[in-house]
Amino acid sequence: MEKKIFGLIGYPLGHSWSAAYFNEKFRNEGHASKSYQLFPLASLDEFQALIASLPELAGLNVTIPYKERIIPYLDQLDETARQIGAVNTIKITREKGHIHTKGFNTDAAGFYLTVKDHIKRSNALILGTGGASKAVAFALQNLQIRYSFVSRNPRGAGTLSYNELTVDIIKDNKFIINTTPVGMYPNAGDCPPIPYDAIGKDHFLYDLIYNPEETGFIRQGKIRHAQTMNGMQMLINQADLAYEIFTSSEDTTTWFPVHYPLPPQSSD
Repeated sequence: MEKKIFGLIGYPLGHSWSAAYFNEKFRNEGHASKSYQLFPLASLDEFQALIASLPELAGLNVTIPYKERIIPYLDQLDETARQIGAVNTIKITREKGHIHTKGFNTDAAGFYLTVKDHIKRSNALILGTGGASKAVAFALQNLQIRYSFVSRNPRGAGTLSYNELTVDIIKDNKFIINTTPVGMYPNAGDCPPIPYDAIGKDHFLYDLIYNPEETGFIRQGKIRHAQTMNGMQMLINQADLAYEIFTSSEDTTTWFPVHYPLPPQSSD
């Protein structure tokens, strides 16, 4: 049986549970020839060398800070990844000495599947403007939810600075999603600088971070009786969708009812 290796690239990777999750899934589903490893890359200059050095490497997940930066290194993008402008899954195929890489985005569908049955129609604030924020925005558009980005360094229309967040803006945007690494282990007490006193029981605070289970952002929401959710279920959903890509011969994804083009956003 042909051995295949899959893995995760990003930097740093000390917080990741991906290897344990995928290796257990491979074992449980009878894929004894498949394994999953962590590949912390200090620079994407190491990407091509990694693929060339491991002939068994058949797929990669991508995390911070490379979800957008990886795109120029890939041969092809799935339509969803192309429209979002960010990649978190790469399928690697080899034929007659040639290596082909195709990028996908399972973050958007992972978020969409997690929240679609839990939210009321409301305006939303997306904290952060990196690759994960683009996936969230794509999902919100499919849910027909209006949103604004919030960034430390806002650029372009539709992006607010944290200093611009007033009590009225918070009250008018009941769905607030943190897509930044602020509050990630080991800095669990940190939280994005928004006016939390304006948050109430009608708000829904969603944090893409899953380690720790309760971030400072989530804690501030709970104190004010808001609905809260961390990123664990999204993480599981996007990992399961990546697993489908890794183990399927299909080369397209059809997770959304419609595709909306997104305007380019700068990374914060």
